[in-house]
Amino acid sequence: MGTTFYFDMVVYRFPVVAPPLDAGGRAELRQRTRESVVRIPSSPRRARAGPAGPPKEDPRESHVATGEASLQGCSMFTSVKAFEGQQYSTLKRQCLQSGLLFEDPRFPAIDDSLFYLGNRIGRVVWKRPRELCEDPHLFVDGISAHDLHQGQLGNCWFVAACSSLASRESLWQKVIPDWKEQEWDTEKPDSYAGIFHFRFWRFGEWVDVVIDDRLPTVDNQLVYCHSNDSNEFWSALVEKAYAKVYGCYEALDGGNTADALVDFTGGVSEPVDLLEGQMATDEVARNQLFERVLKVHNRDGLISCSIRATTVEDMEARLDCGLVKGHAYAVTDVRKVRLGHGLLAFFKSEKLHMIRMRNPWGEKEWSGPWSDSSEEWNKVSKSEREKLGVTVQDDGEFWMTFDDFCQYFTDLILCRLINTSYLSIHKTWEEEVIQGSWVHRQDPLRNRAGGCINHKNTFLQNPQYVFDVKKVEDEVLICLQQKEKRATPKEGKGENLAIGFDIHRVEVNRKYRMHTAQQKVAGSIYINSRCVFLRKEMKEGRYIIIPTTFDPGQQGDFLLRVFTDVPSDCKELTLDEPPQTCWTGMCGYPQLVTQVHVLNAEGLQGQDSNGELHCLNPQKKRLLGKAQAVDSYVIITCEGERVRSPVQKDTRCPNFDVKGLFYRKKPKEGIHIEIYNRNMIVDTFLGQVILFSDPNERQEQHTLHLRDKGSRQDNNLPGTLTVRLITSTTLTNI
Repeated sequence: MGTTFYFDMVVYRFPVVAPPLDAGGRAELRQRTRESVVRIPSSPRRARAGPAGPPKEDPRESHVATGEASLQGCSMFTSVKAFEGQQYSTLKRQCLQSGLLFEDPRFPAIDDSLFYLGNRIGRVVWKRPRELCEDPHLFVDGISAHDLHQGQLGNCWFVAACSSLASRESLWQKVIPDWKEQEWDTEKPDSYAGIFHFRFWRFGEWVDVVIDDRLPTVDNQLVYCHSNDSNEFWSALVEKAYAKVYGCYEALDGGNTADALVDFTGGVSEPVDLLEGQMATDEVARNQLFERVLKVHNRDGLISCSIRATTVEDMEARLDCGLVKGHAYAVTDVRKVRLGHGLLAFFKSEKLHMIRMRNPWGEKEWSGPWSDSSEEWNKVSKSEREKLGVTVQDDGEFWMTFDDFCQYFTDLILCRLINTSYLSIHKTWEEEVIQGSWVHRQDPLRNRAGGCINHKNTFLQNPQYVFDVKKVEDEVLICLQQKEKRATPKEGKGENLAIGFDIHRVEVNRKYRMHTAQQKVAGSIYINSRCVFLRKEMKEGRYIIIPTTFDPGQQGDFLLRVFTDVPSDCKELTLDEPPQTCWTGMCGYPQLVTQVHVLNAEGLQGQDSNGELHCLNPQKKRLLGKAQAVDSYVIITCEGERVRSPVQKDTRCPNFDVKGLFYRKKPKEGIHIEIYNRNMIVDTFLGQVILFSDPNERQEQHTLHLRDKGSRQDNNLPGTLTVRLITSTTLTNI
């Protein structure tokens, strides 16, 4: 039976470029199929590397403690917060001093910690590991992805994520901190206090979760997650800590693998739809995707994949090739494999794109090309096979070419570990993290729950966040996360809201909220998952992110994460118009708002490499030769405020496409737009236009001849400039 990426989720997708709100643009609805939540049966034991801990502790009496405190500073994280105020070191010290085992009052050994309503599995007895075996350990022979078995709970999404976590030592040591200190120590039995702590990334911060070691059992067997070895308890204890965060064990019944991967890493999960991307048929797209997958793997990211089941009959269906539908696989390796033997292999340029996966069942492998015993492996040297760990065992782990992978698999989850350290040799991302809320209010200017773009009258009433792309082009990662209702026990296991976001390119100097939709450049899907992710190449400029629920009036908290190559200065726009201050009476208040949109120029004056104008006279033209293209930019000036466009290189017909927004106290004062050619020493003036905007004209496009400046401003210069103006006497109209 299989694991799920999306459990009971509804997906809504918008087209990437939407029409203006008054042009009838609507969101499109797409249904994503439901996959099963199942049990993972036993699998063969494998050799493992990692910690091995000693056992045995003497049973002692129980003791209840609260130990509320804040947890400050941690060597592994910039900050760690004590979950529900419980500090591990304080609680353990109290237990050791009293000689009593810890009992957690915040997650007691009662049915309320197991279920929302009522007992569904019969009489449960909570027991400590020492009551289940003589020699308990946190780890037996280290930690391995093969340790885990699911138990009587539909949380295979969590178990699969734990399997992936176990393969990355640097990651599991963050989730299981101080594991040597937490391990049972036969030489120091008095150091055991029946208390453990684990760490998860929750809504923008790491939390340290304290639990006691009492585990639910039926007939002396663990009810939920357990290990191959009856005396190994790390998986059961991690699961209990995770259940405490969510309120009870039942809250873990059904979920999204990507969420658990993020909780274990603090990374960002990117879903990839292989069908939609046409990865099976588009070789260029497939090769680009492989490079992305390889990079995520090489940088310690976690990866999962599945074959989508579209009907109930498809669930757990085994294909002729050995793969299983509706079931999650963990990606355990990604390689470029060199073909050939000896020196031939060394000098041969051909490399095969390969990916290795593991079925959590520990069986049912791929039986096609490059399966464990296939003849294709004869094309690879013995040393290369050993390096890849190729074995002829039905252990659930197998290799495929990436081409075959894209033919069969439909969904891929890439959990990226975003590097924000300046000391790293890899790319460093700049991260902005902002918490916000959708709050419904009757006043349109105060309402912050407007719904998606389908709801034209309220869409722009949502929270708005402005950020800058400061490079000519930059890859931007955006993640929107909502607080899960499953983590609020009083509400029961409620459904997440369907959420998503749009990105609009706006005026480069915008400081106040957007009231008329601008150019939409990107949009996420709308889905009732915890997180929505978008990766987009964006041009230099200023942008607004509008996170929304699909329907208006829905309330909730969210976390917005924006990653760029250079600081984006992301912040919320809270004001609708310039505020009135004590200086307003003396200095005046804006009477108009004008948006200036410089579209393009044509026929600009050519220049040589020194910035000297061509065509000044026929003789000089013959000396200089053919006029060169220019590197031009525009400066828009209105009442002392200036807006400058990026440079448009090597063209005499630049497409500037830059906007400025001006709140004007002097409506009769003109708006100056000047064009310059960028040079090494001094930039050269190419011409200007002066505009006077009429508020009675809602939108007017002008194509104007360039003129000289100063005393020669009546003289025409080569070239024209096309500009669109929008002016309003209502400052909240644009």
